[in-house]
Amino acid sequence: MQKFVESKEFKDLNVGFFLDEGQASTTNKYRVFYADRSPWNLVIKAVGKPGHGSKMFDDTAMENLMKSIEVVSRFRENQFDLVKTGVLANSEVVSANPVYLKAGTPSKNGNFVMNMQPSEAEVGYDVRLPPTVDPDLLKKRIAEEWAPKTRNMSYHIVEKGPLRDYMGRPLMTATNDSNPWWNVFKDAVEACGGELEKPEILSSTTDARYMRQLGIPTFGFSPMKNTQILLHDHNEYLEDTVFLEGIKVYESIIKSLSSFEG
Repeated sequence: MQKFVESKEFKDLNVGFFLDEGQASTTNKYRVFYADRSPWNLVIKAVGKPGHGSKMFDDTAMENLMKSIEVVSRFRENQFDLVKTGVLANSEVVSANPVYLKAGTPSKNGNFVMNMQPSEAEVGYDVRLPPTVDPDLLKKRIAEEWAPKTRNMSYHIVEKGPLRDYMGRPLMTATNDSNPWWNVFKDAVEACGGELEKPEILSSTTDARYMRQLGIPTFGFSPMKNTQILLHDHNEYLEDTVFLEGIKVYESIIKSLSSFEG
């Protein structure tokens, strides 16, 4: 999708509104998503300072990295506390999930030397940012608290997709009267007996972000209610009645959206 939106074929479609995937709802109401969380790949690295005598580096690399891991862990716990207390939803906080830790001095037999501190150590995080968070402020926190140069540390961020639209605005689609597509969509769902939950930010990431980057109104929506949220888990399924009802919902919203001339 990232490449497709840059193509002439996409521009020729003259897209006015985009409907992407959503998630199942465990209640009798349908869920709708007006934004996604954006993924970052974050690597924090610590290097030992030049040593003395026969030592090329001192033993601070691992020690400094562990300090950073503790700082990130406290931030992560604070974000979870906001969810636990009901202040924010899961998708409205920044998640920083550790995915790997690399350190140690390899030995000749393929193991690690057990009496030597490594000269380098690093940790990788899968970070997810809601559009309500200022990415520049998070980068400032990373530079000053998570990987400060004062501890001989560095970091690298790979942003997996856009964070702002072409006008510099957060990647969010309005769910009020300022967006005429919202009422068309909402009325079409209600016309076939459906009801929407309060609009949400999707905790994961979809192709919708490339549409919102262009300023195209975009909702994430899948007409699946009273359904367990398995999210690609083993034996993910949909009841036949839910599937058939979903077809009727799609018929209603596609007809309404495609005939809207406002």
